[in-house]
Amino acid sequence: MFLLKIDWGGVGVQAGQLLLALSILIILHEFGHYITARWFGCRVEKFFLFFDPWFALVKKKVGDTIYGIGWLPLGGYVKISGMIDESMDKEAMKQPAKPYEFRSKPAWQRLIIMLGGIIMNVLVAFVVYAFVLMIWGERRTPMNTVKEGIWIRDSLMYEIGLRNGDQIKAINGEPVTYFERLGADVIMGKNIDLVRDGKEVHLELPTRLIGMLVENKKEKKVFVSPTPVDNRGRIFGKRLFLCECCGFTT
Repeated sequence: MFLLKIDWGGVGVQAGQLLLALSILIILHEFGHYITARWFGCRVEKFFLFFDPWFALVKKKVGDTIYGIGWLPLGGYVKISGMIDESMDKEAMKQPAKPYEFRSKPAWQRLIIMLGGIIMNVLVAFVVYAFVLMIWGERRTPMNTVKEGIWIRDSLMYEIGLRNGDQIKAINGEPVTYFERLGADVIMGKNIDLVRDGKEVHLELPTRLIGMLVENKKEKKVFVSPTPVDNRGRIFGKRLFLCECCGFTT
């Protein structure tokens, strides 16, 4: 349905997704307080998603704890016995502390219970970012996996002595860790150690390599590999990786 050029159906879906995401975060935060309280022997009277003034949408008592969903989506809470901030029962606070109450626990345990939600937030953030980096993060190709060597796509790289199939071992005496760093390392390097046809070769790089590379790009002198590449960028059945700055592929 469209009203005032607004896709209310899409807005509703996005609002539902936001509410679901916030609900998960609230539950995990409150679970941090809940689990630490239970670890230290505190009685948890309530565990609620959203607030429940006057009534709750859903609730069920399991053991000593009432689990439920309130109707006011402004957060959530756990009610721990003996914690004045949760129960607001000042009369109960005048009675001697019972073993299962929050106030009867040592200060360090009370501190951990109070920090439980924050600790859970940090753990959740770490897990979320770990998955984001794993799925969408930068992917690198270790040089030790480049078994077929490099392929030259820029005539300047061919002119300075590099050849198709060369296996780069080190630049300036330092091993090249990732293929994606190869172009930048060559530009800033002074010499290259490589293996060609099973023999070790040492190349000295020109001192004005950057200037030569700029001039070469202006003149569009590009060395084209005769190796056939299909429309998926595969070469000899393997994925083709590009290093645009110096025209390397592998």
